[in-house]
Amino acid sequence: MSLVTSDARKPVRGPELMRLLLTNEFGLLLLIVVFGALFYSVSSGFLSSFNLNSMSRAAAINVMIGFSMMAVIATGGLSLAVGAIGVCSAMVCGWLLQEIGLPWPYALVAAIATGAALGAINGMIEVKTRLHSFIVTLATMSLFFGIMIFLTQAQTYRGIPASFVSFGRMKVMGLSATLGPTLVVAVALIVLYNFTRVGKEMLAAGAKPQAAMLSGVRVGRMIVLAHAISGGLAAIAALLLVARNGAAIPSMAGQQGQDWLLIAFLGPVLGGAVLTGGKISVVGAFLGAVLVTVLSNGLLLMQIGDFWLQATLGATLLLAVLLDLARRKFLERRAQ
Repeated sequence: MSLVTSDARKPVRGPELMRLLLTNEFGLLLLIVVFGALFYSVSSGFLSSFNLNSMSRAAAINVMIGFSMMAVIATGGLSLAVGAIGVCSAMVCGWLLQEIGLPWPYALVAAIATGAALGAINGMIEVKTRLHSFIVTLATMSLFFGIMIFLTQAQTYRGIPASFVSFGRMKVMGLSATLGPTLVVAVALIVLYNFTRVGKEMLAAGAKPQAAMLSGVRVGRMIVLAHAISGGLAAIAALLLVARNGAAIPSMAGQQGQDWLLIAFLGPVLGGAVLTGGKISVVGAFLGAVLVTVLSNGLLLMQIGDFWLQATLGATLLLAVLLDLARRKFLERRAQ
């Protein structure tokens, strides 16, 4: 006769709930709700249909930019050239559409391939020279952007097909349709890093390169592949921006693409990525970028000046990180 009672057969849900509360993703989701409620109390227009569409459109781009940096962080690297690569890819797309008259689906593929190629160049330079990716991408950021300005003469390409531009302004259930490609990429990245050998090898190459090499992982190849993926994702982010603006503009990511850097780092880092490599969270990076978007939008609605906007955004993000750390310590003490 079994001595196990019916109560003993029930799964223990307390520890599972505690682990959920301790996750970085839950903390980010909680912060998004808290700041959303705060901004709504200050400005009722925060949850208006117009503002929700604007936020979702900005979030789609910010998330993709964060994914671009996350792909390199996975192998323990950094890429300061994500903005420059994105702008170069967008300008290639604009040139193909306006000057060559290429159908827009082919132009998009060519632009993404350009981004992946530029990213792969970064990876190959890093592997061949054994310089840190920070130095390599700092140099190529200026190089790529400078070559693009020279070839295009810094002109804006406005010959974007109406069907492509209309997609950038389309709504689905009150939110921007540009969230669709971002969600597809998010699912693809989840599958890549959790269920494929290549994704696991990239993480292994970032966590312990020497051990990975002894296990048969071609670390150099993984680094090049990670940079290529990063470049392709940067290109997609830029193309979403082209669809939103209706034009390919050389200054769309700031001088040399520097306007993307803060967004690129904040998403994955807030999402729990370890800068030394080997640990990332696709869902965390997604929520981290959404949090940044909510903060930026809410502060703009409060009509804060540009200088104070940047200062307040930085201080608020620091506060968010400290609150998340305090939440973790509190829950850990409760668990003990």
